[in-house]
Amino acid sequence: MEKRLIKKDALAGIARKMAGDFTVWAPLKKEDNVLFAPMGSDDEPFFAYLNSKNAPKNIFFPHTETMMKYTRTPQGMVFSSEVNKADQSVLFGVRPCDAHSFVVLDKLFDQEKYKDQYYIAKRLNTTVISLACVQPPYDTCFCTSVDGQPVSPEGADILLTDIGGDYLVEFVTEKGEKLAGYFGDTKADEKADAKKTEAAAKAREAIKAKIPAHEVKPILDKNFDHPFWDTIHRKCLACGTCTYLCPTCHCFDISDEVVGADGVRLRSWDSCMFPLFTKETSGHNPRPSQKERWRQRAMHKFKYYIDMFDTIGCVGCGRCVMYCPVNIDIRKIVDDISKL
Repeated sequence: MEKRLIKKDALAGIARKMAGDFTVWAPLKKEDNVLFAPMGSDDEPFFAYLNSKNAPKNIFFPHTETMMKYTRTPQGMVFSSEVNKADQSVLFGVRPCDAHSFVVLDKLFDQEKYKDQYYIAKRLNTTVISLACVQPPYDTCFCTSVDGQPVSPEGADILLTDIGGDYLVEFVTEKGEKLAGYFGDTKADEKADAKKTEAAAKAREAIKAKIPAHEVKPILDKNFDHPFWDTIHRKCLACGTCTYLCPTCHCFDISDEVVGADGVRLRSWDSCMFPLFTKETSGHNPRPSQKERWRQRAMHKFKYYIDMFDTIGCVGCGRCVMYCPVNIDIRKIVDDISKL
């Protein structure tokens, strides 16, 4: 793996230079929030952040995307072939938990048998540059409990680690190596590696929140009807905040909008926390209350995803904990399950 050094104050300039050649999604400060958005000519990337409010999954799996357009003609239906072309882009400065989430989503959207071409095209045409977490994290972070690390290259093509006055740049994949020309030619030495190792150890120690994420799977296997599920949902508002901010939630709905002879098919995010999510055409709803919906959320993250892909469906970013309006804490729920 090739490694280089760049000065910390050069990072924003590198992002701006890339933005002249590609679409660059970068963390931008919007009032009190840090959000990933395409960089404009006047935008200044903000890298001194702990984590963004929005998970950058929307770059590969947009909140709403056009799947196809069509027109009814006397000769039959005509479908547009211009929809959803994925341009070359760079996702610059994501945290390792979010880069980890792309690996989790890959297992769903890019299976051997089932392939989501909309997601795959964007994924293949985007280079992910990850920014390691070496600062003390939010107290809601728990990545180390769900197979993550604050200084991890997983899911990234390039990993940047703050080692003092410089960033250590590691080109993790061939896709990342293609952007090496933007990062100068200063080779990293053993001292830089040693500083990274020290920073990684300190970062791991700074993650104080721990959950028994692996231990609850056997308990969930046998307790679908446990009275515990009557206790966790009562204050839930069914607002969907936890799922919309989650890096790995991927539920969606498909709808057609038609005006005259022209139509468009859209895919939009949905949420298992919404009452209508599982309502059938007959009117029957197999998950009639928040009890069943919250059970589904917990089961999906810590049982079903493991059953299907041998991977926990949570990356420990803590967004759902931080932004839940009624302070439902998935960490406490998992800990309580472990004691059943």
